[in-house]
Amino acid sequence: MQTSAANDIIAALSTAQGQAALSVVRMSGAGCVELLDTCFSRDLANAQGYSLHFGRIMNGEELVDEVVVSVFRNPHSYTGEDLVEISCHGSPYIVSELLELLFRKGARPAREGEFTLRAFLAGKLDLSQAEAVADLIASESRNQHKLALQQLRGGYSKELQSLRQALIDYVALIELELDFGEEDVEFADRDGLTKLLRSIHGRVQELCASFRSGNAIRQGIPVVIAGKPNAGKSTLLNALLQEERAIVSDIAGTTRDTIEERFVLNGSVFRLIDTAGLREGADLIEALGIERSHAQIRQAAVVLYLFDIGQTTPERLQEELAALPDSEAWVIPVGNKCDRYPEAMDGFAGVRDFTPVSAARIELSNLLAQLAQVPAAQMASGNSLMVTNVRHLHALQSGGEALAAALDGLESGLSGELLAFHLRVAIREIGSITGIIDNEEVLGSIFSRFCIGK
Repeated sequence: MQTSAANDIIAALSTAQGQAALSVVRMSGAGCVELLDTCFSRDLANAQGYSLHFGRIMNGEELVDEVVVSVFRNPHSYTGEDLVEISCHGSPYIVSELLELLFRKGARPAREGEFTLRAFLAGKLDLSQAEAVADLIASESRNQHKLALQQLRGGYSKELQSLRQALIDYVALIELELDFGEEDVEFADRDGLTKLLRSIHGRVQELCASFRSGNAIRQGIPVVIAGKPNAGKSTLLNALLQEERAIVSDIAGTTRDTIEERFVLNGSVFRLIDTAGLREGADLIEALGIERSHAQIRQAAVVLYLFDIGQTTPERLQEELAALPDSEAWVIPVGNKCDRYPEAMDGFAGVRDFTPVSAARIELSNLLAQLAQVPAAQMASGNSLMVTNVRHLHALQSGGEALAAALDGLESGLSGELLAFHLRVAIREIGSITGIIDNEEVLGSIFSRFCIGK
């Protein structure tokens, strides 16, 4: 991964990649304003930052388009460099001609995420904030947007930096002791260090625990539809999606594998997963489907356990719920065909979270009200800061292990040199989240997930 060099000017279509009324072409790097000045009808070389200029892009004597140019001067720009944004008409032909003109004059195509990479290298964003930019662009729901903004604003980074700095201060004292080893002096108070490490280790564990909720919101909350064959699971999936996504049949065992679709409710994204019917004595292929159903239940945030209210007693329902695989999911017993058997509903009044529906008639208001509570519960669980990125989770887990080793070492009288080693590992792992790393392959992997122009 190369850093941006002087006069290394990048250009890319930043917005409206399809047919649109307007598109924005973005160009960054020392000399980008002067480069655009050579094909713009008005003087840009002396343009001030935060200024707009209306004029024509000319390819020699040929008019390419009438545009509005926004000029940003370093260091007050997204990338920390001189930067221009060209608002042109959205014709793919105009955009292509404009980009080709800029490339002929010395710019080069931007790589995926290169604008944000330059912002990171210029210190405009730390690495976790840069990753939040990608999450913000990809957000499909209110809660995804909220989490991405929270990380982008830097609250998450500030807490990590505070934890890391506290460890650095103590490591400095321990290493100072090593310099005076022959004099048997102690600069780092061991009781104070133990208290600090327990506090930081506890916070790291809280952040790790938040990943389940944070990742569910970021990727979509996994909701498994489970139940016996012919309970109406595929019908319910189709009713929630309002389309014929799954095959519906009276033949038991029609669904042999999981079917997954995204579903948006009140601005929150759910991943609906229809599963094979749960029963004994299934054939080999159906048994494999049931095994996958069990795996999905273990990983779900919510399990909609669907049952035929006219064919199931409350006692039998409790037995079926008890037979489900162990998981941390919220299990909602959903009684289907309530329109056919209204007299049966009273018997389930004592069943926790019992929810009646008619999947065939798309009478789902009770169920939708239950599902609407899930995102709020996810956001309220734990602290307001959430880990949403698996790279961050792995770094926190590694840092937590190093902190635990340091705590064990304090109790067993570990030497200052080994104690400092464990603390340095924790400092390195926590720092890697915000970008205090030297590994270019890590940076390349992160920014390659961005779109061109960002």
